[in-house]
Amino acid sequence: MLDTETDPAAALHAPRLSADVLREHGHRLIDRMADYLAEIESRPVSTPRAPLEIARRFAEPLPREGRSADEVWDGAWEHVVGDAIQLAHPMYMGHQVAPPLPHAVLADALASLLNQSLAVWEMSPTGTMVEAQVVRWLVEALGFPASADGTMVSGGSVANLTGLLAAREARFPGCWRNGVASGDAHRAVLLVSAHSHYSVERTAGLMGLGAEAVVPVAERGGKLDPDALEDALRAVHREGRIPFAVSATAGSTATGLFDPLDDIADVCYHADVWMHVDGAHGASYALSDRLRPLLKGIERADSVAWDPHKMLWMPMSTGAVVVRDRRHLDAAFQQNAPYLFHARPGEARSWDAGRVTLQCSRRFDALKLWITLRHHGADHFARLNESCADRAASLHAKLEAAPDFEPVHRPESNILCFRHLPAHVADREDREIDAFQAELRARYNASGAGWITSTLLDGRRVLRVTLINPATTDEHLDRMMDGLREIGSGI
Repeated sequence: MLDTETDPAAALHAPRLSADVLREHGHRLIDRMADYLAEIESRPVSTPRAPLEIARRFAEPLPREGRSADEVWDGAWEHVVGDAIQLAHPMYMGHQVAPPLPHAVLADALASLLNQSLAVWEMSPTGTMVEAQVVRWLVEALGFPASADGTMVSGGSVANLTGLLAAREARFPGCWRNGVASGDAHRAVLLVSAHSHYSVERTAGLMGLGAEAVVPVAERGGKLDPDALEDALRAVHREGRIPFAVSATAGSTATGLFDPLDDIADVCYHADVWMHVDGAHGASYALSDRLRPLLKGIERADSVAWDPHKMLWMPMSTGAVVVRDRRHLDAAFQQNAPYLFHARPGEARSWDAGRVTLQCSRRFDALKLWITLRHHGADHFARLNESCADRAASLHAKLEAAPDFEPVHRPESNILCFRHLPAHVADREDREIDAFQAELRARYNASGAGWITSTLLDGRRVLRVTLINPATTDEHLDRMMDGLREIGSGI
């Protein structure tokens, strides 16, 4: 029996005392979090502090003696929350990181409390089944056949890696066990476009294929060109190399544009090449009847990466990969672990999800999506996506109408790139205009009035927004443009 008087450290793990601590401090924290959301617009969106200044605040020796919970939580609220990027603020228009839905935040806390390990069924008997059901919903949304399967992962990078590992094993059976130097695997080629996420190219390095195995395909209008893909495939074959996959993009990181998936699927089908779709951002459009046409052809893909922690407003990390034929997912990772994976007599499949993922320690991340989909329904997420896309279209119209702004592409999703070109800047050299955009973004973000990003398109520095907060309105868009004008006038 636990002696809480003689072993006070162990007492914290006594369920009754743990419950008391959780109830007391949990209620306080929830109240603080709720107040934080209610008052979010009174906060600066970002911090003006430099990295070293923030680092000094946290610099202290390893604590050997504890402090009161109130002191620690007060310090966390002041120092961590105070200078964090405020994603819930409607003036946050930065990277593709979502302000999570309230019930998803609560589900995340419950997942932490249960702390199920989803590598093996026996350590997560209900969690495994929740994840399997969520995957079936994703399979259904994509229009994949009954043979499809998938798994939750940490995010798009691991989803892309998993899908392309399945592609490699499908094209070069035995590569996992025998290595890339065996058979024809050393001639493997991955075809991508210039706007592909860096994690797609990184997979070639992780597979041991090297950067030379990544073949860029020309674009047309910021999208992978199917005609150029055909030409690239023919050139690869003439060189004696073997294409094992083509990676298309549904909602590119830089511009949010969608590759012509149906045309690419035609090319891949005739060339007998695996088609992977990086839909980390845009696959969520599968839930919207209005936006779904942008994904036409995704149902023909062999594998798809999907990040619910982007356009389904889940807390990180909530990623997924879906493979058209579960046999290829089963073959993507091959290892023996009798201390973990156990066949259950009479069952046609193993429920141990760790067999088909890079991760062994895996959180119960599917719970967030299961709770929120059942509570809100898929149509709610469709409306949220449509609202954010509408906001990007509205911003595009405002930029076109303004003489001192220049949109650099028409948005297909909720991402838009543009330049601010006031009269005193418009006639400068390209190098100076690029420097102006970079300085403008830095000063605007440091002001705390809003937060945007930047990228290079066709060699030009541009400003970039991701309108991922459904609370952002046209009034906030006007405020962003006015803020850039005010700061730009002094540069």
